[in-house]
This record gives sequence, C-alpha cells and structure tokens, in this order.
Amino acid sequence: MIHFDKSIEILHSLKIDEPKTKTVYLMDACGYVSAEDIVADHNSPDVPTSAMDGYAVLYEDMSLERLCIIGTNPAGMVPQIEVIGGTCVKTFTGSLMPHGADTLIPIENVEVQEDEIVIKEPVEKGYAVRKVGEIYAKGELLIATGTVIEFPQIGVLASLNISEIQVYEKPKVAILSTGSELLALGEEQTSYAQIRSSNNYVLEAIVQKYGGEALQLGCIRDDKETIKREIDKALMQSDIVVATGGVSVGDFDFVKDVIYELGYDVVFKGVRVKPGQHIMVARKGDKFIIGLPGFAYSATVTALLYLVPIMEKLQYRPSAMRIVKATVKEAFHKRAKKAEFTACNISLVRGKYYVDFKGKKVGTSAILTNMLGSAALLVTSEEEGSKDAGDEVNVLLWD
Repeated sequence: MIHFDKSIEILHSLKIDEPKTKTVYLMDACGYVSAEDIVADHNSPDVPTSAMDGYAVLYEDMSLERLCIIGTNPAGMVPQIEVIGGTCVKTFTGSLMPHGADTLIPIENVEVQEDEIVIKEPVEKGYAVRKVGEIYAKGELLIATGTVIEFPQIGVLASLNISEIQVYEKPKVAILSTGSELLALGEEQTSYAQIRSSNNYVLEAIVQKYGGEALQLGCIRDDKETIKREIDKALMQSDIVVATGGVSVGDFDFVKDVIYELGYDVVFKGVRVKPGQHIMVARKGDKFIIGLPGFAYSATVTALLYLVPIMEKLQYRPSAMRIVKATVKEAFHKRAKKAEFTACNISLVRGKYYVDFKGKKVGTSAILTNMLGSAALLVTSEEEGSKDAGDEVNVLLWD
C-alpha cells in the first residue's frame, strides 16, 4: 500500500486528454464551470450616470446656494439640456448626467422654492456620479475559464448581452453497490442477513453536490460475471464508474478483478489510510473506475477524498473542500499508523475553529451517523500520533 500523500500527489498529477465542453443557454449555465474567458466588450457605464435622485450641477456653483431648475432628466433618455453656471437639472437614478454637470446633489440636501433649489447641505465634487467603467471597463477579464457559474456570473453575463456560454460538461458518474446482502429502498427484507443499502444513495448525493450527473444503477449481487457486465455497460454511459464493495481480499470481492479484466490501467490500489485502505482507482483514456470499500463511513470518506477530486478534474472545477487549522478541545487517541480521517464536531468561535468528539461513536468504519451534525474530518497523517487537549490539528471541511 502506498502512502496517503503519494496517492493524492498521483491524483493531482492526472491529466485530462480531451475535456468535454458544450454550449448552454444562460439560465441553464448555473452550476457549470466556464470553459471560456468572458471579457467586457464595452465600458459599463459608457458615460457618467446618476447614482441617485437629485439635481445635476456644476460643482463650482455649490457656493451660490441657489440654482435655477432648467429641466428634468428622466432615466432612459439622452439628455438634451446642458447645465451652465447658476443652473441645475432634476436627474433620477440611472439617468445619464446632463452635459456640463459634474456633481449630483441628492434631493434630501436641497429645498425646492418654485423654480429654484436652495442648497442646504453641500457635497463634494463628483458626488453620486457613476464614472465611466465603474462596473467594468472594456477589455477587462470578468469571468475566467474555470469559474463556477453562479448567480453573480449570470447577472454579469446578462449585462454583457451574452445569452450562451461554453462550459465544461458535468461528469456522468455511474454508481453501483455490490453485495448479495444488500436491499434497495423499498425492497422487502426476507432475512436478517440482509441489510439496507445506503452507499449508492450517499454517492448519488455527493455526485450531485459536487457538480456531477449521477446515473444510479442500484445494487448487484456478488457474482463476477454480473459485476463485469454491469460495470462494462455503465462505462458506455458515463465518465466515471464508482462501485462500493468488492475491492478487499475476500473470496467474493470481485470488483478489483473485473477492473483488471476490462483492461483498465490501475492508477493505484491500496493506500495507507483509515478508513478505506483498499481504495482502487483505474483509468483508460479519460474514463475512470473507482472501487470504494463497502462500509458506509469508509465509502463516504473515500468518495470525498478520491471521487470528488476526479469529478472536479474532469470539469476543471476548483476544489470545494478545504483543510483548516483547529484546536482540539479534548484528547484524541489515534488508532492506526496510517493517515486517519476521524469524524468530529467543528465549531467556529471568534474566528477560530475548535474540534470535539461529543456524540461520536468509536467502532468500525460502518458508522455513517458520525457524519451527522456540524461534522468535519480530523486529519492526522501517518507520521502523527495522538493529540492532547489544546493541540492544533488539521480538519477537512466538506462544505
């Protein structure tokens, strides 16, 4: 088995030969990653514009205290009036500034007396005037390739009159769980030896959360030919096939053998990590097969560590997870001489993260309930040992 850090290094070094892109309508682009640079083709605004309702004036006339109102300047109209000495034009939010005016006095700062304003509170030069290019300047890079498109990007694209954008396709991830003991949702239990499958549903949720498209294939029996047929069929419909169970060393662990038989190159098999040491990653071209352990907590953690980064790599998506420094509030006993990912509670107090283990059960890597609540993963390397209360630790946040 290889060192955990080596497995991550290998993962990061993988190159995608032919990234898939497509063009989508603006309102369908949310959640995708931009596959093109978006550069402003004009200034916004193009000319000085009013930022509020008020009176457009020459700043040097502020000392006159009284100015004659010579017209009204509504938004959406090209001003036909020029402001000259001793005059002003009533101007509204979003209106183009009239020729000659360089400052806007808000309505609240004046008193209107017939056809004049009396300036009660002066303002500085250029007040409430939006400058040319305030939002963006012509030639400015606004959305770079590799940016996840969300509501701010949608708004900017619309302001640029861009109705379509090229994006990286979301990876299609086929999900199946192996095990003759597994029951799908709603399937009747006929024996105490049967257990309810959760892995395939957890994985589908993870795929959706991190920008993929899930193809749910459910549960299949521990039969080598069936597993081979289903994985082979899944590969024709997807970019990644992820299977849980069947990668260990038992008599019925067939997934690892099928991966070899399908002609996939093994990127790595076996990592010194807890949970999930039998993790297996293989590829052929830009298609991947990921074999995850069968226990629920183990499958979930290794999916976060290995499936999500490959999904992100296929669509050039920035990493959604991050490691932060935290202070452990109670002693932590490290259980194995491996890289260890332990469920913990995370809290943020006055800008600092703290970790505790209240309510977290100690046992096998089947305890998925340990990931409920304000949970995160305490990360201890192969070289690290147990921790004392007050020690600084690394914590992986998946939100």
